[in-house]
Amino acid sequence: MPFDGIVAKSIVEELTQKLSGGRIEKILQPETDEIVLIIRAWNKNFRLVISANPSYPRIHLTETVKENPAVPPVFCMLLRKHLTGGRIVSFEFYDYERIIGLNIEASNELGDISLKKLVAEIMGRHSNIILLNNENRIIDSIKHIDSDTSRVREVMPARPYVLPPRQNKISPAHLDAADLTEKLGTSELAVEKFLLENIKGFSPLLCREVCHRASVEGKKRSSDLAESERAALTNSLRSIIDEIRQEQYMPSVMYEDEQHQRPVDYHCLNIRQYSFTERYSSVSQALDRFYESRDNAERLRQKKSDVYKVLNISVDRCAKKMAIQEETLRDVADREKLKLYGELITASIYSIPRNAESVSLLNYYSQDGEYIEIPLDPDLTPQANAQRYFKKYAKAKSTYVNTSRQLEESRSELEYLESVLQMLDNCTSLQEIDEIRQELAEQGYMKLNQKQMRRVRTAATQPLHFRSSEGFDIYVGKSNKQNDYLTLKIAQSGDIWLHTKAVPGSHVIIRRAGRDIPDKTIEEAAMLAAWHSKARMSSNVQIDYTAAKNVSKPSGAKPGMVIYVNYRTIVVTPERSVVEKLKV
Repeated sequence: MPFDGIVAKSIVEELTQKLSGGRIEKILQPETDEIVLIIRAWNKNFRLVISANPSYPRIHLTETVKENPAVPPVFCMLLRKHLTGGRIVSFEFYDYERIIGLNIEASNELGDISLKKLVAEIMGRHSNIILLNNENRIIDSIKHIDSDTSRVREVMPARPYVLPPRQNKISPAHLDAADLTEKLGTSELAVEKFLLENIKGFSPLLCREVCHRASVEGKKRSSDLAESERAALTNSLRSIIDEIRQEQYMPSVMYEDEQHQRPVDYHCLNIRQYSFTERYSSVSQALDRFYESRDNAERLRQKKSDVYKVLNISVDRCAKKMAIQEETLRDVADREKLKLYGELITASIYSIPRNAESVSLLNYYSQDGEYIEIPLDPDLTPQANAQRYFKKYAKAKSTYVNTSRQLEESRSELEYLESVLQMLDNCTSLQEIDEIRQELAEQGYMKLNQKQMRRVRTAATQPLHFRSSEGFDIYVGKSNKQNDYLTLKIAQSGDIWLHTKAVPGSHVIIRRAGRDIPDKTIEEAAMLAAWHSKARMSSNVQIDYTAAKNVSKPSGAKPGMVIYVNYRTIVVTPERSVVEKLKV
């Protein structure tokens, strides 16, 4: 996990410098397993977040503000009772364990000053936040651990607080790199695993860093290392241990991509194994950036989930409906033959014997003059058989006309739903998701409660704004309603309108501003249209473009659905680097 013992040590040093002597003014609990302390120190307000989330446990200063529940949870009320107004005396660090203690002087029920301790245990799914009294007994914790849950250690009110079992590892404070690497020759573990199981406070990231600096394959079996590789590991490990002891911190967040959109890890030391790294002035800033990105991604995922569910159900329903309609059209595909049978029977009505089960008649509509075998109902007269075929034809023709219209409507609906799905995929903020939710509610696909209605009223966002290399403003819609607004309200007749051919995507407008638009700008706008479409990951994407005056919306069409004429087509391959460069 990213938050290791080395990060814990650097966090304690930062918090000691910034918060010691500060007073706790407010205590909030925005999540079931997370608290925020508002602390006044050095004439500034600081927000200290402590999270026991199994996936993202941590403690650090933050600038992120979350919405709090209307009714504070019980643990929050307990902390307010014991710690509000308290003064932070010191922070405790437990020999590179991921346990941090806050010693706080606060008034008790009688007004006397007593020492309380708030302990943050950053241990993955075993993470916890525990309040202790001056006798080191547990007042309460954000998670209760009874004997049924753990036979090793109880975390329950009134129990004495006991530290988690110590790991049988060597502390970086006492580690001799040469002695440790000497033992590699007798171990069957992979090098990374050996380091992880022998050095206290090291995370898998830091073990990989040791191997990376030594140019040694971390998955290689320790006993298979050559003497030169062990020597390189000794130097690499000694270098990192020196950085830890001398507190040579270089807080950073590591990313998968050059644009720093997808963070993968963070640390307080100089990590060299990643190509894309962003430095920060403090460990808290690095942690805040990393977890804010992860938290935003999780919140967006959760916020999108019910909208995805509605859209996917609607898409499945629409697809099934289209399959039935297409089957119906196949059933009436021979309707003209029914009409032919009726006309041939009528033309030869007096030559057809009564009670016949079939008759072979000359098809005078055919140039070849062949005979056609026509089935008959022997209980009906020839005239009645002709009328029966005319009625079947009329019904089949009516079915064809109505089903064709319904199939066209279903295709249009499916195109609309796929466009909404594509817009939802591109959403990067809660406001944009609320806009799509409102659009679906207006179209009858989902219902909103009063709280959601109040939120969507303030959800209006602006189209994305780009500027071409020649200085032309380019706007991109982020939802179907915004597409309509951009194309039909904002765009002027001479502006250029672009959209992917036969692929769901955003409407794109190039503002002419009284100038001729060069081909380079049209190509860049086409790149934006391709990037903000379902064809983002494709190559050779076809983009239609025309003057905005050639685009119109049919009466009754769903949001974002338009028709256009007099267009030309350009082929582009979307590139993230171009899109990023054009952003305003």
